[in-house]
Amino acid sequence: MNEDDITIRKLKEKFPDSILDITFFRDEATIVVKKEDILPVARFLCSDEDLLYDFLSDLCCVDYLKREPRFEIVYHLYSIKKNKRLRIKAPIPRNYQVISSVYSVWKTANWLERECYDMYGIGFEDHPDLRRILLADDWEGHPLRKDYPLRGR
Repeated sequence: MNEDDITIRKLKEKFPDSILDITFFRDEATIVVKKEDILPVARFLCSDEDLLYDFLSDLCCVDYLKREPRFEIVYHLYSIKKNKRLRIKAPIPRNYQVISSVYSVWKTANWLERECYDMYGIGFEDHPDLRRILLADDWEGHPLRKDYPLRGR
């Protein structure tokens, strides 16, 4: 049994109703979870002795303008001790663009979530300092959204 099999088996056992999809590409697993469950899933992935995904190497957003749910938050995880990677995705509907912050699990989420908030307008509940990080405070809009005007506002 490889490391991805262990991760998937344990997630299915612990969160059977949270997993929406599992895909593989180039021997890397991507697990789609309900946005409501991202924080308990993150805590489990970080703390479980068999998994130990202790580093959030990146967090980003994808905007699927003509699809619902419109957005996906993508978490790129790495286990330093076990030398393994995992991608978690959480779909975000266009009518409620908020998800729980994972800052309490991985401190690197601080600036990554702020960037996502700044560029896409996605809110992160319980983030300790959710404010713009790249653009001026008076900037209008979120320039990485697909419906943002090409020439700006």
